[in-house]
This record gives sequence, structure tokens and C-alpha cells, in this order.
Amino acid sequence: MKKSLIMLLTVVMVLTSLSAVFADKGGNGKGKGKGNPNELQLGVDVLLDEQKDLIEGKRVGLITNPTGVDQELNSIVDLLHNDPDVELTALYGPEHGVRGDAQAGAYVEFYNDETTGLPVYSLYGQTRKPTPEMLENVDVLLFDIQDVGTRFYTYIYTMAYAMEAAKENDIEFIVLDRPNPLGGHKVEGPVLDREYSSFVGNYPIPLRHGMTVGELAKLFNEEFEIGADLTVVEMDGWKRNMYYDDTDLEFVLPSPNMPTLDTALVYPGAALIEGTNLSEGRGTTKPFELIGAPFVNSTEFAAVLNELDLPGVTFRAASFTPSISKHAGKLSHGVQIHVTNKKSYIPVETGLHIVKTLHDMYPDDFEFRAENSAGISFFDNLIGNGWIREAIENGDSVKDMEKEWKDELKEFEKVRKDYLIY
Repeated sequence: MKKSLIMLLTVVMVLTSLSAVFADKGGNGKGKGKGNPNELQLGVDVLLDEQKDLIEGKRVGLITNPTGVDQELNSIVDLLHNDPDVELTALYGPEHGVRGDAQAGAYVEFYNDETTGLPVYSLYGQTRKPTPEMLENVDVLLFDIQDVGTRFYTYIYTMAYAMEAAKENDIEFIVLDRPNPLGGHKVEGPVLDREYSSFVGNYPIPLRHGMTVGELAKLFNEEFEIGADLTVVEMDGWKRNMYYDDTDLEFVLPSPNMPTLDTALVYPGAALIEGTNLSEGRGTTKPFELIGAPFVNSTEFAAVLNELDLPGVTFRAASFTPSISKHAGKLSHGVQIHVTNKKSYIPVETGLHIVKTLHDMYPDDFEFRAENSAGISFFDNLIGNGWIREAIENGDSVKDMEKEWKDELKEFEKVRKDYLIY
């Protein structure tokens, strides 16, 4: 009896071990998307696994940055450079560069990539649009960069300018699609007024657009008449209700001040602080989550914001000393934004409440960024119009502002439907 029991236990242990091994091979862990057809596959993986004929036999130019990785975090630069079937001839870097080491707004010059020896052309230097000289050795342009779902994040305009250049130079353009970290259901905020177009908002789309880069490429190409020879390599398995942490993907910071998904969640509203004289937390470990200035009383400010009872968010009184940017080296006081429920959280509404509260609490110290010669403040570029700044200065409520932009937002949603892939 004792011998039989020992044999039974041994069999159970062996079967349990085998089950664990097969489960791991089946792709239950992160980075195992290729082993399980039910898991999400990125555009780069679909391209190399199923649609490599799109680039075989062609000279390939690649627009990317550190987020251009496959499921297993291999760089697309290395994957294409080391693939005998692919002729990678040039790299193009957006703001922050191909390797992501340049700060916001920093000028990036031409250089040769240390790893591959390939020429790297900056699309955030003397030009933001590839010139004919930059495209001399290219038959097809690939775009593979992770966006964060917000209108004023510049990578989507790098894509649009490159699409224009591709059209003008008879070059194919391929977008390798990636998830919208904020999901694909919610659309928020005012639609940009074309009079306020800039590199932080070039097309009339809302602050939170709810689209992937592939969907945006299709919309830009048709609605704004770019007319490029466009192909979108679609993801396999992404659904519109997925936030980034609903996938098996690791989060690779898209830029130096976008380190986590939490940053991306608050960004559509918190980044409006960039249009004021307060620190948006650059130079801290919590950019855009920390907001403050030396003149703020953090306890009072947090209390007033929490009394608003905004959905999905709590404000904690916090003090910090930025190492760079506004108020660098000065002790600043304010709040940390804690998203308690990402699905009910409304970032644009929250951001406007923060700006309005600061304006109302500190009328002698709070300032919007100075106007340029055309009477436009950087805040206007970010929010996409001039009337919201005036509304804040006139004491209007955020609810009234939302009513004002509601009709244009509904019109955008109708247009947007024609370009949704997932």
C-alpha cells in the first residue's frame, strides 16, 4: 500500500512538472505571443512572420525609436539589419532620436548609428520632413513607433510629414501598428482649430483621439489628402477596450519623460501644465504626475482638487525639486495625481480643472506662457484653440467648456468610424 502511494505521488509530481513546461511554451508568460495564436501580435511581428514580402527586394528606410521592438523586446533596427532578406539602408529619428537619448525639444543632428553603421537622419533637426536627399537610397519607408494616444505627442506628425515626403518622392509607406496605451474607445477634449496648428497639434483631432497609429495614418492620408501609397500592417489580437496593461507587452518608455503607463494615463490633461509657469514634473521620477511651483500651498491645493470629486482620481499633497526645466533646483509644492480607476478617469477634464483651480487660487502668481507675435500662447497650441484660455480667465466652468466643444467632438467621432481597424 505504501509503495503504491509513493508511485502515485511520483506520477502526480511528474505530470505537474510537464504541465508547467508546456504552459510556458504555450505562451502564458510575457513576450511569448508567437507561441499562442490568442495573444496579441504587434505589426512588426506580423510583418516579419507573415508579410515580409512587403519589403523583400526593396531598399528600406526605417523611422523608429527605442519603442520599435518585437514581442521579445528585440529592436526592429537589429532585426532588419541582421535579416539576409532585407536591405535596410537608412534610419530616421523623431523627437528624442532613434535611441531615445535626447530631451524634449533638443536639436538632433545627422550621425551614423554606432551599432549598424547606417546613416541616421534627424526628423527633429533642420527639417521635420524627409528631404529628397534623405530618401535617395530608399524604395519603402517603414514607421514603427509607439504612440501614447494624445494629440500633442509629436510622433504622429513625424509620421504624417514622412507620408507627405513618401508621396512626393514615389515611395511606399508602411505603418507597423501598435496599441493605443489608453485604449481605443474613449475620445475626449476639443478638436483642434486649424488656426492653432503646430508640431504639437497639426490636424483637427481631439486631445484624446482613441486611435492607433495605423488608424491615424489612414485618417490623415484620406481626410487631409496626403495621398501616400499607404499600407498598415495590422496587429493581431488587439481589442479597443484594451489599455496597455491589458496586453502581455512590456512598456518601453517612448520618450525620456514618459517612463510608465501611469504617465501616459495622466498626460492628455496634465501636460496642459506645460502651457503655464508651473512645473509639470520634468526632472523628477514622476513627470506629469507631479505638478507644482514654489508659490503653491500643497495641502490647500490638494484639498480643493479632491473636493471636486473627479472620477477615478485622487490628489495627494506633494513637494518636489525638479532637476531640469521649470523651477529647476527650487523646492516646489503641489500635488501628485493618483489614478485610482483608469476606466472612469477623464484626463482632459481633470487637467482643465487643475489649470482652472491654479488660476483661481493664485491669481497673482499663476501665468499662462507668454503669447507670440500672433497672440498665441503655448497653452493655446496644446489645447488647440484660443477660447479656452479666455474662458479660464473669465471664470467659466469646465462643464461649460465641455458643452462648447461637444458638437465638434461628435462630428469627429463620425469621421473616425470610417478608419477604425479593430
